[in-house]
Amino acid sequence: MLPEGSQAFTRATWVVLAFTLAVVAWGGLVRASHSGDGCGANWPTCNGELFPKAPVLKTRIEFTHRVMSGASLLFTAGLAGWAFLRFPRRSWPRRGAATALAFSCSEAFIGAAIVLLRLVGADSSITRVVGMGLHLLSTFFLLGALLLTALWASGTAPPQFRGQAPVSTLLWTSLGALLVLGMSGALAALGDTLFPAHSLAEGFAQDASPTAHFLLRLRILHPLLAAFGASLLLATAAVASVLRPAARVRRDAVVLVCAVGTQLGVGLVNLALLAPVPLQLVHLVLADIVWLTVVALGAHALAVDAPRLHAATRTAGARP
Repeated sequence: MLPEGSQAFTRATWVVLAFTLAVVAWGGLVRASHSGDGCGANWPTCNGELFPKAPVLKTRIEFTHRVMSGASLLFTAGLAGWAFLRFPRRSWPRRGAATALAFSCSEAFIGAAIVLLRLVGADSSITRVVGMGLHLLSTFFLLGALLLTALWASGTAPPQFRGQAPVSTLLWTSLGALLVLGMSGALAALGDTLFPAHSLAEGFAQDASPTAHFLLRLRILHPLLAAFGASLLLATAAVASVLRPAARVRRDAVVLVCAVGTQLGVGLVNLALLAPVPLQLVHLVLADIVWLTVVALGAHALAVDAPRLHAATRTAGARP
């Protein structure tokens, strides 16, 4: 039986997760609109002021992102405190909420470092690339922790990792591939922002130029990694739905297939239209949705109470 108040806690966690997705999307707008230096090299103040006076547009965009990020941190801290009051020691909702708070704090720390080190605006250094990569990893882990907290609080059984191959192997590989794919996408988006092209031909010429910036040389990797990642995710969905014959696993698998297909379609349109800002933000949010869907699939497929059909059993049952 779930502890009293767990339903309200679960609903609150879903709300915080949705709000955090909005924060991520707004962060993409900060990068795409060159607004990262809208508050100068100041943190937590904005241009030396707590509330900027008569701000220009990019200052408003950056300051709004800071306010949203701060609110997200407070909401996550509130969830963690609530979890420690409502759930017993060593319970999985407690673990999930504490992990979410840890990554929310790391998000704030990395974001502050990026601003203070001036890794914003037109900066195209390797240091900025490293900062963006760490920021992306922290974001993915934060979103995943919030989702797992909501699932465990609503009654999803805790995971069991032993004896779960090949499902667990495919899931871990898929999550790792998504991290790499996400970082390559972030670099491609940064390259589009810093070195915009006015046609596809010009974009390909930029990528192939022997004097091209390293961001442009890396940009070509993203579509290749996306094709590989999509194949891996579709295989993971198929294997999990067969070897873990539960309605919730099959539902997650169907959602994953639809999300991957939509993301590939949006990516192609994004490329054809030369990455307009609104479509970049849609592409970013869809990447987070794909990540969350794989996390949900893993939580349900690896749960201790998940029905299992082992590959060896299937093979034996298929023999005459």
